[in-house]
Amino acid sequence: MAQELVFHGRIIKAGSAEGKALVSPTPISFLGGVDPDSGVIIEPGHPLEGTSAAGRILVFPTGKGSTVGSYTIYRMAKNGTAPAGIICAQSETIVAVGAIIAGIPMVDRIPIEQIATGDWVRIQDGTVYVRKSSAEPEKG
Repeated sequence: MAQELVFHGRIIKAGSAEGKALVSPTPISFLGGVDPDSGVIIEPGHPLEGTSAAGRILVFPTGKGSTVGSYTIYRMAKNGTAPAGIICAQSETIVAVGAIIAGIPMVDRIPIEQIATGDWVRIQDGTVYVRKSSAEPEKG
């Protein structure tokens, strides 16, 4: 039987989304770190390098990099390569603005270390539901 965890965080962009989690232990830069045409993380040496965030619930500590990263997230949404939802431990302006203008549900102040790649995650406004995968954690 799958275990379900429930967390209540801060709404950055209201809405609902669900899908498999893709979890990064390190911050993500959307400008130059993610290819907006494919949704693949391309930052050299990043733990998720070569993995697509498209359609996933992207979970990471915080964003980093240039403010143009907000537009990159918007461009990903227009290209159909954006994550379905975003969960951060601590949001910052770049990712927050990107999620808002792209219409991607986003929540922060969530204990992301309790979410693993491959878990099934549902965001409903500020509430995050995590159904733990019974299999070995995915690598991405």
